[in-house]
Amino acid sequence: MSRRRPSRKRSSPVKWLVIIALIILVGYFLYRRVGIGVNVESSTDGPVIKIDVPSIEIPSVMPAQPTAQSSQDDQPTPAAGQELEGWYDIYFTTPRYPDKREYHQGGLDTQLVAFINTAQKTIDLADYDFDLENVANALAKAVGRGVRVRMVTDTDTLTNDDPKIQKAFGILKRAKIPIVDDQRGPIMHDKFVVVDGQSIWTGSWNFTDGDTYHLNNNAIKIVSRELAQNYTAEFEKMFVQRSFGPSKPAGGTTALVTIQGVSIANYFAPKDGVAAKITDRLAQAKQSIHFMAFSFTNDEIGKAMIARAKAGVSLSGVFEKTGSETQYSEYGKMRKAKLDVLQDGNPYVMHHKVIIIDARTVIFGSFNFTDNADKDNDENLLIIDDPTLAQAFEAEFQRVREVALNPLKK
Repeated sequence: MSRRRPSRKRSSPVKWLVIIALIILVGYFLYRRVGIGVNVESSTDGPVIKIDVPSIEIPSVMPAQPTAQSSQDDQPTPAAGQELEGWYDIYFTTPRYPDKREYHQGGLDTQLVAFINTAQKTIDLADYDFDLENVANALAKAVGRGVRVRMVTDTDTLTNDDPKIQKAFGILKRAKIPIVDDQRGPIMHDKFVVVDGQSIWTGSWNFTDGDTYHLNNNAIKIVSRELAQNYTAEFEKMFVQRSFGPSKPAGGTTALVTIQGVSIANYFAPKDGVAAKITDRLAQAKQSIHFMAFSFTNDEIGKAMIARAKAGVSLSGVFEKTGSETQYSEYGKMRKAKLDVLQDGNPYVMHHKVIIIDARTVIFGSFNFTDNADKDNDENLLIIDDPTLAQAFEAEFQRVREVALNPLKK
């Protein structure tokens, strides 16, 4: 016994040093992987992760649920447990593969339902694709409490005989919600909602189960009367005037809006020449261009990116695999130029249309980087100069890029 006791005393400092080191390493790992200030809020439909810290690092493997980041610009540092109030919330879908039906809860659909439930007077909704029963029910309930609800959609969607689509539209029709479709070949590709003339919801996300739980998508909710006026004016052209695509009159919107010192450019295709607005911003890139593209066939946007890369700007991108190997895609041209571009690794679809410039500017919306989007479709786009928002999109870009580097097996 006398020999063992000294032995334990001599090893004790080493043991405690090892324990302390492990605690530090675990703490650092949790800090880097989760971030300080992450609040996990439970809802009846599933958990929702809300990220309150801009320097968040999103794990490469996440459950099929949205992440949301609120702007902290011009906001005081919160006390422990205090939730920050911002003028926007940004969400990203996180698809699981292989899929299971029980995963289909607590996603962007529940966030949109919550947004719809805040409406007291009006809801204007323009959506390309629609089959979410819970969203349809929320709209019907809004009518029941006296809210005026109107909808614009694409004819191909409205006449689709898919049972889920017909069930969702059946709920709207029984609630006597007026629906206007574009009745033309090119598509009404918007995905936006305006509530009470005060707040908007937009992004790449269509209001469907597949877009929610299979596709990589983004959505943003912004509180801004000025932006709401823009989207209402665009909606009125389609709903009231029955004008779509090139026949839609220009004007009625304010291209540049400022919210809490943040500059926001807001454009609508085709009248605003959106592709040219994107190339103008790309030409200003000084350090980096990162992008995620569902469809990228516009030569001018492609040339603008390649030109900046030749000028020394770091360029990296992820293309949705479907269609990226055709002669029309910019993927082959960028590969030929030896640029850092990849095909997506999601077995379903990577549906983002996002460009991040110099870690401070984000270009996103319904607008694919195509000639059809620029000249024929009904589309909307935001260009927001906000490093906090750019960090959120950069984290999503890195997550999508990691899956592209290590594709999920079918």
